[in-house]
Amino acid sequence: MLSHERIWSAIDHLAHRHGLTASGLARRAGLDATSFNRSKRVTPDGRKRWPSTESLAKILAATGASLDEFVHLVDPQSVRARAMLPLIRSREADRWIGPDGLPAGADREEMDFPDLGAQRCFAIEIQGGGLRPHYRDGDVLVVSAGASLRKGDRVVACLDSGLVAANLKRRTARAAELAPIAPGEPERVIPAAEIRWMARVMWVRH
Repeated sequence: MLSHERIWSAIDHLAHRHGLTASGLARRAGLDATSFNRSKRVTPDGRKRWPSTESLAKILAATGASLDEFVHLVDPQSVRARAMLPLIRSREADRWIGPDGLPAGADREEMDFPDLGAQRCFAIEIQGGGLRPHYRDGDVLVVSAGASLRKGDRVVACLDSGLVAANLKRRTARAAELAPIAPGEPERVIPAAEIRWMARVMWVRH
């Protein structure tokens, strides 16, 4: 079960396995040293804070642990079911996403990945540098068109001009307000009519 407590416990276990504190693990992954501090796991008003999928991807890359290993740390008794996710290239995103939010076409490729449940997930392999500096050529994003979108979620939106990656600030029937991933970048307000589809980023493989 992916609970708040178990995910943070798994991060602590991963750090301990490599002889690190939570702060040491964050530094090794190129994150702020305080990212995994216990004081950061709950807000002052008692709301739970969850680690981002990108920070999890970075600590797995830094330690050489696989996603399966991390899932096993979260829930040692879990049966790690697998799923074959539709895989598309970022340059094909506008052509291959169907009205149900999933890639269309009988000849589409697939990628083996831990089953995330009924969230209509698919994978996007990044081609070129259109999403730099956040995602580079060859990175793979696992996204869900079925997951509910909330303020602060990392999302990928397909526009007429191509893919855009950002943090969701607000979405209405008329427009989506997108906050920058990195400080210093401008915020964007995109009319709903210009958005072909929008999906929540569930995992990143660099």
